Amino acid sequence: MNANLETVTIGLLSASDRASSGVYRDEGIPALKTWLASAVCNPIRFVEALVPDERDTIEAALCKMADRDGCHLVFTTGGTGPAVRDITPEATLAVVDKEMPGFGEQMRQISLYYVPTAILSRQTAGIRGKCLIVNLPGRPKAIAETLGGVRDESGNIKVHGLFSAIPYCIDLIGGAFIETDEAVCKAFRPKSS
Repeated sequence: MNANLETVTIGLLSASDRASSGVYRDEGIPALKTWLASAVCNPIRFVEALVPDERDTIEAALCKMADRDGCHLVFTTGGTGPAVRDITPEATLAVVDKEMPGFGEQMRQISLYYVPTAILSRQTAGIRGKCLIVNLPGRPKAIAETLGGVRDESGNIKVHGLFSAIPYCIDLIGGAFIETDEAVCKAFRPKSS
């Protein structure tokens, strides 16, 4: 972490009926915090919410994070499958101004390296004001794979993770300038001409 860099505000929302009611411990938010702390060089201010799989509740939490908490980026975990209670993508799409379908396409491409059921995922992303909202898987291992990408035995990137494109997207929508630890995830920005 570099104190000379701008603080980036990142919202972390876990949608789970059982975790929000205390049936089991949420693993999505801690996994995100660990990965982001290793990848992002900026100081990070986290805004967290653990909510049930209720569309109105998810929508309200996303709006609060983007509009009132000043999040530059929001990651959700959970609720992206085909089950009846999985409604995180619908809640996300209801509150964004612009859909960013490439994020969902890339997440499924990455996950297909590991599990054939990746095609069941309905993850998406979108922009609300100056905030990028991205739906991630709920499992810690899948979160790290999705953000960091697929590497070969030597550690070389085979398929870029989502986070490679996120700092530049945040630049384009007027958010904080995010620097990354290239050993974890190299941020891609086009070269100036």
